[in-house]
Amino acid sequence: MHFPAMKEYLMSTILFFFSLTLFAQEGVIQGKVLNPINNNPIPFANIIVQGIDVGAVSDLEGNYVISGLAPGLYNVKASFVGFKSKTVFEVQVTKANAVQLDFELEEDASNLQEVVVDATFSRTEETPVSVRQLNANEIERYPGGNRDISRVIQSLPGVASSASFRNDIIIRGGAPNENKFFIDEIEVPVINHFATQGSSGGPVGILNVNLIQNVEVLSGGFPANRMNALSSFFEFQLKDGRRDKMLTQITLGASEVTLSNEGPIGEKTTYIFSARRSYLQGLFRLIGLPFLPTFNDFTFKTKTKINDKTELTVLGVGAIDQFALNFDVPDEETEEERDDRLYLLDNLPISTQWNYAMGAKLKKFRDNGFWTFIVSRNMLNNRSYKYAGNDESSEDNLQFNYLSQESENKFRAENSIFSKGYTLQYGMNYEFSRYLIENYDTKFTDQNGLPRDVSSISLFNSYGAFVMGSKKYFNDRLIVNLGLRMDGSDFGETAKNPLNQLSPRFSTSYQLKDNLFWNASAGIYYQKPPYTVLGFQNNEGVFENQVNDVKFMRSTHYITGFEWQFPAKNRKLSAEVFYKSYANYPSSIRNGIALANLGADFGVIGNEPVTSDAKGRAYGLELLAQQRLFSGFYGIAALTLVRSEFTNPNTGYLPSSWDNRFIVSLTAGKRFSKDWELGARWRFLGGTPYTPYDLESSSLRANWDLYNSGRFDFTRINGERLKSFHQLDLRVDKKYYYNKWNLNWYFDIQNAYNFQAEQQANLVPNRDDQDKLIVDPEDPSRYLIREVANPAGTVLPTIGVIVEF
Repeated sequence: MHFPAMKEYLMSTILFFFSLTLFAQEGVIQGKVLNPINNNPIPFANIIVQGIDVGAVSDLEGNYVISGLAPGLYNVKASFVGFKSKTVFEVQVTKANAVQLDFELEEDASNLQEVVVDATFSRTEETPVSVRQLNANEIERYPGGNRDISRVIQSLPGVASSASFRNDIIIRGGAPNENKFFIDEIEVPVINHFATQGSSGGPVGILNVNLIQNVEVLSGGFPANRMNALSSFFEFQLKDGRRDKMLTQITLGASEVTLSNEGPIGEKTTYIFSARRSYLQGLFRLIGLPFLPTFNDFTFKTKTKINDKTELTVLGVGAIDQFALNFDVPDEETEEERDDRLYLLDNLPISTQWNYAMGAKLKKFRDNGFWTFIVSRNMLNNRSYKYAGNDESSEDNLQFNYLSQESENKFRAENSIFSKGYTLQYGMNYEFSRYLIENYDTKFTDQNGLPRDVSSISLFNSYGAFVMGSKKYFNDRLIVNLGLRMDGSDFGETAKNPLNQLSPRFSTSYQLKDNLFWNASAGIYYQKPPYTVLGFQNNEGVFENQVNDVKFMRSTHYITGFEWQFPAKNRKLSAEVFYKSYANYPSSIRNGIALANLGADFGVIGNEPVTSDAKGRAYGLELLAQQRLFSGFYGIAALTLVRSEFTNPNTGYLPSSWDNRFIVSLTAGKRFSKDWELGARWRFLGGTPYTPYDLESSSLRANWDLYNSGRFDFTRINGERLKSFHQLDLRVDKKYYYNKWNLNWYFDIQNAYNFQAEQQANLVPNRDDQDKLIVDPEDPSRYLIREVANPAGTVLPTIGVIVEF
């Protein structure tokens, strides 16, 4: 090493260790600057805190330290000649602990002069379109989100939500089960408590936002290394554990208490861990609700730097959910409240559910790229039973009692090669999965298709491979990405041959001006039907859907749009149009309805005979304006116009259950002096279609005694539409910074003006004074029934406290 370089290195090291003694007196940001291609440190990079002209230069090992900062939020930018600069927004600085902030700067081979390419809003060669990002602070302080990532995502364009208590994520008119979730590149199929098997969603998210560093949502233009989804991919990146010391955070919210902890394990390994316990059962019993949910979840991550070129990440996510019914009768209730309570008691099953996902990622770097190897296992266990009238005194009252399990074992290998002007990636994957359904003393098959007297186990092998490459032209103003993947599985004859599922993909981006980009993509994507479809076994012991040669679901996407970036003001505007064409979608033989129009309730969806003959289409326009923190202000405004339509076996295109047509989301906030912060969100969604009841069939005593609910008139599939829904959420945050600990309290109000959203009415029977069902005096084969309004929405205030030490 030359003497001047050695001298500079020693001076940087001395300053680094000297700064450690100042942690208790002032805010500090420290970390490393790395090249993500080869994991080499980037020395002499500039790290600047925007707005106050304070910064540092990384040493020969890529380390840097910025001290003397007052507590608060800062945007921090790293840059170096020949690399794209990167800005991390809203870095929370305190006096109690130094901020650990690492930068990965991408090379820009064409730019080796004294000019730095700015990447304020990240754009990658593989995904130049339909990518949205949220950072840790945006997630944590989201108004109305109650620290639930599934609700925070609803602020992004193209994302619809229901007015009910569920977290179904509906992207660009696609069904909730068309989304896939990855945490640090490891797939995690379930991210909500009380998930609907065969679909997705649930009332509460599993992931603890304290651990999330950022989330990236891809709603189109998927790269070829992503598979088995039709609407979106969610890429969650968890924080790495602290390298210097242990840090603990305790969060007390309206419905749960959370403990988080992170720190080093030796010199090469860090960890981060979270555990959460709800106390909703006691709260719901106190306010007289007829259902009593309890949930627990955990998340952990370790990262080991085996050597300078090898890293190992181990991840685990899991949840345990219990659901009980509350038969206590309130002291006072109206007739309508009684009808609602008894309706829920008659229809909600008693369920216990647990799930987990565990995986390991090994990343092996070299000078021009890296290999990534991932192994993982996930499992969902769903136990549910129901007695007619909730009378367990006789087995004759048993309606259903089953155990349903899904488990997957996965392996994935990818090689990424980077060279001047182009990149190349290729890889393969294999998956062995099992679907089990075990019935206990159930004596019949209902309309939903659960086989009541047959237990079965289905085993599946799935496999795939891909290759994709990117090339730059015209002095890097034009980027072209081409990809091809193929997937196969032995669940059906057509699906076995990967050539039947060839998936070509194309995307491009052209820089029209310094801050103006034109983007476009087209691709064919495939997804396996739910396991509840693949493993359905009829009462004769035949795997009926496999005999019917059920196929991979297919969707073809076409997307184009423009993006304007204004790095000086941390602002971005974008406009995109999209068209999605669906084929091979499962449709119910019994109901004559595509499964795209089911899947928003507890239990199991799709466990019934189907054919792969439904088609669909979704198309629309998305507009986005995003303001990252600038002069104390931040916000996101998103407008989506969308149409979602599906065919059924005997119909043409009809509105699907996800056809909102019009979606608006406005989120904004302002930081004030003395660490006060105010945020607000307003949502407006067009009403969704629904299928009305068949009153004649529903009123028959034989049907009502069997199902305890109304029968739908599938000759009028989605023939009615709900009224539009809108809601205002508010949040106030106050932070306190001490030398050894931090305190944050928040006050959140969901549905501030108490809007009552219309939902499909409940069909309920008339009851006498003893709550017995009243028989129609003119037709003894029928009950007297009526429709009762079922609005959703109430003012929901929440107070939370977060302590960090």
